[in-house]
Amino acid sequence: MNDVKIFSSGFVSLIGRPNVGKSTLMNAFLGEKLSITSNKPQTTRNMIKGILTESDSQIVFLDTPGIHDAKAVFNKKIVDEALVALEHIDLILFLTEPNFSKSGKPFVTQEDAYILERLKKSNVTKMLIVNKIDMVDKVQLLPFIDLYKSECDFEDIFMVSALENDGVDNLLGSIRKSLPDSVKYFDEDYITDRPERFLAAEIIREKVFKMTSKEVPYSTAVMVETFKEKPKQNLVVIDATIIIEKDSQKGIIIGKGGKMLKKIGAESRRGIEELLNIRVFLKLFVKVSKNWTKSEVKLKEFGY
Repeated sequence: MNDVKIFSSGFVSLIGRPNVGKSTLMNAFLGEKLSITSNKPQTTRNMIKGILTESDSQIVFLDTPGIHDAKAVFNKKIVDEALVALEHIDLILFLTEPNFSKSGKPFVTQEDAYILERLKKSNVTKMLIVNKIDMVDKVQLLPFIDLYKSECDFEDIFMVSALENDGVDNLLGSIRKSLPDSVKYFDEDYITDRPERFLAAEIIREKVFKMTSKEVPYSTAVMVETFKEKPKQNLVVIDATIIIEKDSQKGIIIGKGGKMLKKIGAESRRGIEELLNIRVFLKLFVKVSKNWTKSEVKLKEFGY
């Protein structure tokens, strides 16, 4: 009797409050810089699928925006996007990072408590992922983990440093084992279901996040107006518009003598070239759209 090769596949959501390392972890799983990252919270705005296909499995990761108790219209839309990823999936990875009071006592943050209440209502298998363990003494982690275990029924618990790629392989092995026998959802050469122009816009937005401060990054959207492929020249020509809310922000994005915009453009071009493995000619424009984050019409127009 011949052995039948079993193929497993499934959808895995990365859930957590803003800035706990969900995008960094998905990039580590894939070995590709797919989701944008920064040290500022709420960098991720749209759910992005990252697809890892191997000989006997396919894992579809859902990198979600940070979940928090949002009040503003724009933030509510971002959180709603993340909460969708709690349904119709095979596994939830709940990411957090060690939280300690000044006296060294572990505690559950208000944002994590909000997410845990949601998780308790879900019948999906859940794993607790404690990220950024390179930032704390390992001895401190045990009481912290015990606290979170008492809050929710987790199938398994992993301690990782996504940035340092510490513990990621062990976690990935456990994810593979937890997936059901199923079909291949995407072709082998797919690493995401998002189009290249979306990824290009995200890279540009990442550079704005990293190079500007205060309210500017959070008031920024990026629209790719044209994305022309020229295969004979191994070239992509991209025209993109950086949209902000105030005239004063436009000056910050452009910078003195256009220096900031040139810097954003140069770094964005390099990032897009690395991702798409092709030469890129990038032209950036800046446009003011007054209070776009508060307008339902504008949010929809800009892809939120």
